Amino acid sequence: MDGLADLHLHSTFSDGTCTPEEVVALAAEAGLAAAVLTDHDTMEGTPRFLAAARAAGIRSLSGMEISADVPRRTVHLLAYGCDPAEPRLAAAMRRVRDGRAERNERILGKLARLGCPITAEEVRAEAGGGVVGRPHIAAALVRRGFAADGADAFRRFLSRGAAAYAERFRLAPEEALELVAGAGGIVSLAHPSSTGYNPAELRRFVERLAAHGLAGIECLYTGHLPNQVAEYVGLAREFGLLVTGGTDFHGGNKPGIRIGVAYGRLHVPVSAFDALEARCAAVRPNAGG
Repeated sequence: MDGLADLHLHSTFSDGTCTPEEVVALAAEAGLAAAVLTDHDTMEGTPRFLAAARAAGIRSLSGMEISADVPRRTVHLLAYGCDPAEPRLAAAMRRVRDGRAERNERILGKLARLGCPITAEEVRAEAGGGVVGRPHIAAALVRRGFAADGADAFRRFLSRGAAAYAERFRLAPEEALELVAGAGGIVSLAHPSSTGYNPAELRRFVERLAAHGLAGIECLYTGHLPNQVAEYVGLAREFGLLVTGGTDFHGGNKPGIRIGVAYGRLHVPVSAFDALEARCAAVRPNAGG
């Protein structure tokens, strides 16, 4: 089947600025054949997204981006085809989200001690009723004049190692893989370029996760250079993994990234969605939920 897909999208249910319905409308406007909502650590927006996608004639699956903890870094895993109501996965995601809320409180405390007091109410207003995360804290810092822009806010205050950074609870990657499998889903390693691993380290990490059921690598991604795409596709082939891709669209929180094409040149073929959908269908009968 001809057409394009975008398998990595965010809405107001995490740190995007568009509702699930608005994301679908933009996907339809871009002429996408398939799209998947992958909000951070939640599938609360999934029913609305799937309903809107069906109405628009866009193929879809349930999706979510899970933050996993490895020494000195955070790795993101894209879960596809999960049952949002599966009890063990749902409970784990609640714990992760509670950890985010606790982390936000610690960040605000650090910012106050640094002479940049912003309130929880200000941050919630930036989130517009959605899940509050660091991008909303950054927006509040910019609004109050404590940072020049979002990038400045992250560099000075919110990135790992910055003055107001605080850790939060995350799952180990193997635990996340097991929970997703138990909910009838599969996992692709998100934006491997952002892991901070060199090629040898990344290969060892992919080998480790492949032994625990990793199904894909997000080889096609906003900002990936041709040599990086070739490296990641090579890894996928070596370990028998799917090649997935997406823009990581966040609306106004990542200006300039357009659904389906990122900055204008990303093209994820709908065949990537076909393969993802087929792999999900193949594992679903083995789900433990």
